[in-house]
Amino acid sequence: MKEILTMDATTLSRELKKGTWDVEEVLRTYYHHIQKINPHLNAVVETRWDDALKEAREIKDQGLKGRLAGVPVSLKESFFVEGTVTSGGLPHHASAPRPCDAEVVRRLKKEGAIILAKTNTPSLCFCQETDNLLYGRTNNPWNLSRTSGGSSGGEGALIAAGGAAVGIGADIGGSIRFPAHFNGVIGFKSGMNQVPDEGLFPKLAHPLQQNMLGIGALSKSVADAQLIHEIIAGKPSPVQNLSEYTLSVPDLWFFTPVNTSTRQLYNQIHSFLKQDFPIDRTLPPHFSDSTQTWFWIMTFDGARSFLQQTEFDHIGQVFWDWLKSKTGLNPRYHHYLTWALLAAEFLKPSPREWKDLLIRWKKTKMEVYDFLKQRILVLPVYHSPALKHGELYRQLFSIRKTIFKYLQFITYANTYGLCSLTIPIGESEEHLPVAFQLVTIPGQEDALFRLGTELETRFRGYRRATHYDS
Repeated sequence: MKEILTMDATTLSRELKKGTWDVEEVLRTYYHHIQKINPHLNAVVETRWDDALKEAREIKDQGLKGRLAGVPVSLKESFFVEGTVTSGGLPHHASAPRPCDAEVVRRLKKEGAIILAKTNTPSLCFCQETDNLLYGRTNNPWNLSRTSGGSSGGEGALIAAGGAAVGIGADIGGSIRFPAHFNGVIGFKSGMNQVPDEGLFPKLAHPLQQNMLGIGALSKSVADAQLIHEIIAGKPSPVQNLSEYTLSVPDLWFFTPVNTSTRQLYNQIHSFLKQDFPIDRTLPPHFSDSTQTWFWIMTFDGARSFLQQTEFDHIGQVFWDWLKSKTGLNPRYHHYLTWALLAAEFLKPSPREWKDLLIRWKKTKMEVYDFLKQRILVLPVYHSPALKHGELYRQLFSIRKTIFKYLQFITYANTYGLCSLTIPIGESEEHLPVAFQLVTIPGQEDALFRLGTELETRFRGYRRATHYDS
């Protein structure tokens, strides 16, 4: 049965149709594995065992039709699935199951996927570490004292430990890429408006925020990332000729100092790629100011649009709740959320700054897209592997505004609605995964998948964390 847990969805689907495995047998294998690993990881917040088993029997009766027929899939908790809770880690949303499926879920089910589990997120998906007062903290399967990332942190941890054949996440500020990097799985963030966000919580308030959102797979292979993207985007990616591409691999001296293992692996990638591709070592246009642009888009109205999805009426209540969390009293929400809401309110753009951004964004986006035509940008995801719980939050939400220092590898893809494929390349001296991302414009994602396949074959790729098998 351990073979099933390591198998990617593409292979599992093929073996199910050949009759190598029975759909119910596969489903039971994953369900029992979740029961074994989840006390350690706290990645899964809800399972659909009874409904999933019923669906498995129906799929068998129908003759295993669809590209994911009988394949157990997990989802970030923020996606609506009929009859399940979508709370965003907020207690006041935890008692009302959703009456319908998200559009992404409908498309997966149409291809025969069986939604087995939903996974943990930070409160309101508003942090890159996964912890909330409703479900608690998710741990990294490679080292329980380390973060799983966020906001798709439960998803990244579960796939790394083999808890589903493939998982689905969403990314507006590294929410797929952080978990892919920290947990050692493949992650794909789709490009601007490629995948519908109907039935995703929380709802975004501004079109520029919707442009920054990408939905995609956390998976065991690049082939799965491509398959999932084609299913949920509703069409195949246009075929690209990778030999016609230039690769941008900027010198790391441009950036915040990265740790030794990340630097060494980045240099190995460069050495490998320069054998077959022309390499550009300069920074892409508008890279240095993309984090500030991203931050202003996220905070354009302060905390107002996010407050509407909480029980707070005004920012004063947020401050009081944060103060309670720091003084040992009983807060409504996790202090990660309340501090982030305070930052959104007090660091929002001025009316003039916001007006200038709206005028400037279209022009800079066109320049970025022109630069990335037939080009792939290769970047780290973060300056280090998974940190101890709480350290990532302190780096990104420091009062010293270090978010602009530490989030620079992430925000470029979000700010301009770019596609990004994250590939585990190696491990640190502490045996923690280290991944890098391939970034390009929408319509060229086929080139990312082709290059990603070469990298996962040459380097580490996905390896299942097997610490909890016995």
